[in-house]
Amino acid sequence: MSETSIDIRALNLFYGDFQALTDIHLSIPARQITALIGPSGCGKSTLLRVFNRMNDLIDGVRVTGEVVINGKNIFAPGIDLLSLREKVGMVFQRPNPFPLTVYENIVFGLAVHRLARRNEYADIVEQALRSVLLWDDLKERLHHSALTLSLEQQQRLCIARVLPLKPQILLMDEPCSALDPSATLHIEDLMRELKKDYTIVIVTHNMHQASRASDRTGFLYLGKLIEFDDTVTIFTKPAQTMTENYISGRFG
Repeated sequence: MSETSIDIRALNLFYGDFQALTDIHLSIPARQITALIGPSGCGKSTLLRVFNRMNDLIDGVRVTGEVVINGKNIFAPGIDLLSLREKVGMVFQRPNPFPLTVYENIVFGLAVHRLARRNEYADIVEQALRSVLLWDDLKERLHHSALTLSLEQQQRLCIARVLPLKPQILLMDEPCSALDPSATLHIEDLMRELKKDYTIVIVTHNMHQASRASDRTGFLYLGKLIEFDDTVTIFTKPAQTMTENYISGRFG
């Protein structure tokens, strides 16, 4: 059994009077890729944003239950959100590089959090770009605008930008939705490489992507976790009829 990276216990989340997540119990294994699937509005992205408390930025949000990372409930009083978000990095649906150079994008977080000395930056930039297989393409373009890169390169750069903060967990909210099929496969290959060192949780509407790229899959519907299991089991022999109906395209 893989060790647990995120342990969710009796999690409920409310936007004002609306309950978006209901009684979620879930253990996400370390150094695997976990996919969250389900129809639009089912709570997938809300659950993903729970793990680094990004929902806190929305007025009227209320959470009950526990989310335990590194043995600590991230909703306990006194939790340092800056430290949490260093350990739980986020990659968004569309590539969002800063309007800076490639080099400046990579070192931005280091400078903000004062995590390295300037004379260490060059080595850190190289290692981060090598980790996402961009170094050979960009080593002569480090001081060019990141906005000139292709969409796939921008998404890889956004992943590379998180790595110098030394996260343990990478959250990816539909990371390939803006990419063409070829670039999507390249990002999936990259995720499989990165899971050797990181726990990865992705939200995807793409059933083929979930079945190809993930080790474990959770199906959500109307804010409830209907089923969570090995991806092969979910896609070949789900325990719940609702799961089977969704992955077979009968609804959603």
